[in-house]
Amino acid sequence: MRWTSLLAIYFLFWSFSVFLVLPFGVRTTHEAGGEYVPGQAESAPHVFDVRRIAIRVTIVATILWALFVANYEFGWITPKMLDLFGRLD
Repeated sequence: MRWTSLLAIYFLFWSFSVFLVLPFGVRTTHEAGGEYVPGQAESAPHVFDVRRIAIRVTIVATILWALFVANYEFGWITPKMLDLFGRLD
């Protein structure tokens, strides 16, 4: 596989991981015991640390990407194994 393909696939895994990681570890203003700002949604996070989220996303994306590349190289799961309706025969 070319390095550009690997980079594109990593970017896709990173983008997917953003939505996977964002809901975890969020504390609202009510849970943190803080004061609401006028116009603030009750579900808005009290503190949003972009650096911490980016590090978590990068770790998750790298693990998923490494598993994908290892599966590509070693063929642990093939399309034929996932063929539930027998269309690949």
